[in-house]
Amino acid sequence: MNKKERFEKIIAYFEEHKPIAETELEYTDPYELLVAVILSAQCTDKRVNMLTPAFFKEFPTAEHLQHAKVEEVFELIKSCSYPNNKSKHLVGMAKTLISEFGGVVPDDVDELQKLPGVGRKTANVIASVVYDKPALAVDTHVFRVSARLGLTTNSKTPFDTEKQLVKYIPEEKISIAHHWLILHGRYVCTARSPKCSECGLMPYCKYYAQEIRGK
Repeated sequence: MNKKERFEKIIAYFEEHKPIAETELEYTDPYELLVAVILSAQCTDKRVNMLTPAFFKEFPTAEHLQHAKVEEVFELIKSCSYPNNKSKHLVGMAKTLISEFGGVVPDDVDELQKLPGVGRKTANVIASVVYDKPALAVDTHVFRVSARLGLTTNSKTPFDTEKQLVKYIPEEKISIAHHWLILHGRYVCTARSPKCSECGLMPYCKYYAQEIRGK
């Protein structure tokens, strides 16, 4: 099976078995998603969803957040990973969002990365989820699952993984493919003990063929 065929088979599987795939972060507008994605770095969506209701009650908009003290933000997110850095990033993000973008979350990946705390992964999430742009965010799940399935080869960085994936995924499916791979990595192709026996992608999976069936 060549790479093109592998992509086609895996995409077809997800289209049939996971026609609806969305972020598990809870939000009501672009600002809320931006905050949630910044908080989600090295932290579970479940934990973030526990924190954000109180956060948004205190800071419902970027206008409110830009005037916050870092210490105030820290108290609301201290059970999250890296709360010190994230507190600074969130206040800085709000200030920049107001001063440079008039409070409107931009839809361009490069523009988004001008916001403190926003790297390429976060920018791709916002562009994809909010604005339906063909942007594919690569987190640890996407990086791992893509390599195991054989969708990527010798990828050393998230950006390299992103480039390899978008080369073969049809543009109109890039946004949902991000969620397919994340959710598959979160619930099936887990880091330590992948659930190969219950995975419908076994026939197309390079990891299964080499590491499981090949033994």
